[in-house]
Amino acid sequence: MRTQHIPLDTGPPATATFEKRPEAVSDARDLTRGYLAGLTPAVDDENAASIELVVSELITNVVRHARGTLCSLRLHARPGVLTVAVSDADPRPPRERAPDFEGGTGGFGWPMVQQLARAVGVTRGPDGKTVRAELAR
Repeated sequence: MRTQHIPLDTGPPATATFEKRPEAVSDARDLTRGYLAGLTPAVDDENAASIELVVSELITNVVRHARGTLCSLRLHARPGVLTVAVSDADPRPPRERAPDFEGGTGGFGWPMVQQLARAVGVTRGPDGKTVRAELAR
């Protein structure tokens, strides 16, 4: 039996800049779905859902909590891993807070990102921060 070698398409990273408005979340999810759909071999459904959820949560956190008017998203596929990087103009790192089960003010996103990702890092600089999450491809 002969095994077929399927080349891994890492392709160029996908990048986009969004105004820090609620519709940025759905725009970022759309970009993510399109990027994942173009990868070879395909990302399995469970990993694709996790990647999309992490993108959604990170962009939502920027829209709700970060200073500034813009944010950016960068997706980069490599063998076995996909990196999600979200940058904004606020140097403050994300902070974990107690989930609000009654008032609907959140507190669930950052722990979820940390749980779904293989690794999470925050890089702070003079122009803000970048949150990176590495997820299974």
